[in-house]
Amino acid sequence: MIERRASGLEAVELASALLQRARLADLEDSHSFWEAADVQWWWRTQRPTDELAHPFWCDDEGPVAAVYATDFRGTTQCDLLAVPGVDRTALWVHLLDVLQAVPEPVEIPIRDDDAELRELAIGAGLVAATHDSTAWLGAERPQHAPADGFVLVDRANPRGTPHPMRGRNGDAVEARLRSTSLYDPALDLAVETVDGEVAGYSLYWFDPATKVGLVEPMRVNDDFQRRGLARAMLTEGNARLDRRGAERIKIGFESERAGPLYRSMGFGVTSTATWFRRPSGLQ
Repeated sequence: MIERRASGLEAVELASALLQRARLADLEDSHSFWEAADVQWWWRTQRPTDELAHPFWCDDEGPVAAVYATDFRGTTQCDLLAVPGVDRTALWVHLLDVLQAVPEPVEIPIRDDDAELRELAIGAGLVAATHDSTAWLGAERPQHAPADGFVLVDRANPRGTPHPMRGRNGDAVEARLRSTSLYDPALDLAVETVDGEVAGYSLYWFDPATKVGLVEPMRVNDDFQRRGLARAMLTEGNARLDRRGAERIKIGFESERAGPLYRSMGFGVTSTATWFRRPSGLQ
């Protein structure tokens, strides 16, 4: 393998190619953690890690492994990305090198059924912090319409209104999303009142290379909870992914409150993960 370094959007696209390759080699989801669309969603806002020179290892067909760091509001997430068959223990030392180069706090997400990486993390003195679940959509596709007084809109035909995600992600969110290869404005949904007030939003990603659809993010504003708006967006978003050709649809969630909704929509949890954190001051 040949090592190369990449930053910015080049690193996003290399990581996307790596994750597509990993998914195609692991259709049963026994190894892969992220989808290509995940790293493209992370690109939505400017981050200190944008300019970090991420290490990638490539063979004649492209990237096969990487250490990829992403700043999330002051916490740096480090991922060891690899296609099945790559010796990840040999790359672990490179991840530890990256941990020393990025600011605290640092977290590494590891699937709970990934005994190899869990052992390496614990051996490095990392401790369990937050948890996450991954669910895939089954064959059922329940239908649900928006509640009276609300309407679903997308970004395919902009009306000159600011992007509904700008409040949490900055004014450049739409431009950055559009700079990625998998973003589709017709899969970028919001639910609004008849007066145009944004009540919630969600984004659906289709990867034509893997035929996987991804739901990321899903949010309903506090004042509009418990009106069926998340279910309405998810129903429409899933239908649009189906029309694009998605063979499977994936969603990840931390909140236990979200679990019943996703299960009622046909999603089944297939794996869980733990974010391992480096205690402050650990070298």
